[in-house]
Amino acid sequence: MISGAHGTRRSAPAARSRWYERELGWPTAGSDPVELLTGVAFDVIELPAVAGFAMLRRVPRTGPVAVQGAWMRLLVAAGGADELPGLLDWLEWGGVPLDLSAIGAGGRITAPCPVSSWPPPPAAGAPGKRCPQEAAVWLRPPDPEGEVEPTLPRTGFGGDGGAPDLVRLVAAAATECHRARLLRARPRPRQPRSGEG
Repeated sequence: MISGAHGTRRSAPAARSRWYERELGWPTAGSDPVELLTGVAFDVIELPAVAGFAMLRRVPRTGPVAVQGAWMRLLVAAGGADELPGLLDWLEWGGVPLDLSAIGAGGRITAPCPVSSWPPPPAAGAPGKRCPQEAAVWLRPPDPEGEVEPTLPRTGFGGDGGAPDLVRLVAAAATECHRARLLRARPRPRQPRSGEG
């Protein structure tokens, strides 16, 4: 905790919230945990982390990416959440259960903890202090030195700002979600019992 201007104590979550609002211009809510409001500066595409890690190997440049527990969150341009169902239909994934969803206007995600290579928000904790295991963390953090919104995937071919367009991102995410689902459903080979030849 840090002392405020008038001698009051401020918590690390409050400092983290102020940091997100001041440095990135992202609105926050809540205090423990701090939440980022979606649909304002960005939307989120959410998928199982196992599929997300495979997708990141195929799509080396994305916008900011966070992971929390078993879920990965890809930040995309505001309005991208509304595009997801139509894109999945257009890419011929409509009706296929994928564990791929979007969080748009009116939604919230847990604000990820800063990573060591990213300057932590003031009073986020002692240097080297780790986030709780269940906390959200940045895999690919937003760049507080530059404008974040131009680097977010958006609808349209070609992409810009160093990130792919939303169509390519969704196509890769859907493919990896489907693969992960098929691998979970595949029967495992029977292990021989002791004494079996």
